[in-house]
Amino acid sequence: MLNDKNILASCRCGKVVLEVACAPILRGICYCSSCQAAGHRHQERPGADSVLAEDGGTDYVLYRKDRVRCVQGAELFEERRLKPASPTRRMYARCCGTAMFLDFTKGHWLTIYRGRLPADMPPAIMRMMTAERPEGVILPDDMTNYPGHSGKFLLKLLGAWIAMGFKRPAVDGVP
Repeated sequence: MLNDKNILASCRCGKVVLEVACAPILRGICYCSSCQAAGHRHQERPGADSVLAEDGGTDYVLYRKDRVRCVQGAELFEERRLKPASPTRRMYARCCGTAMFLDFTKGHWLTIYRGRLPADMPPAIMRMMTAERPEGVILPDDMTNYPGHSGKFLLKLLGAWIAMGFKRPAVDGVP
């Protein structure tokens, strides 16, 4: 999976397809209250896919925005924000109620829901924002559990941004 081949991230019915042309920046599991709130709102919709694990985490894979493009179904995207002025939007495929990705519009990376990607993705390397996990959830020690955003996470994002020449592009083909 960490080669130069492009991979596809598609909705459940296949009408919306993203093409990704690089290895991920990282794969992690987020427990922030915003991801949990958005996940619960999404999963309450009839026919929606599941984005939250039983422990409240959301499994994501982060990519450079300049390496992702929508190759099919851009007109089927539905944008949702927790608050109207939020810089974070989550994009869903209206055709089948599939959560596709999270876009921090001020950032240089795109956060794709793990379930949209091929099965042979590299494993998650960290859990983030674990201080906000649901009460009573005990996390295993199979990877590092960070209470907030870790230095490792921020350094990986910074490295990708440097490689992009400090640009913050829009995702090609995404409204």
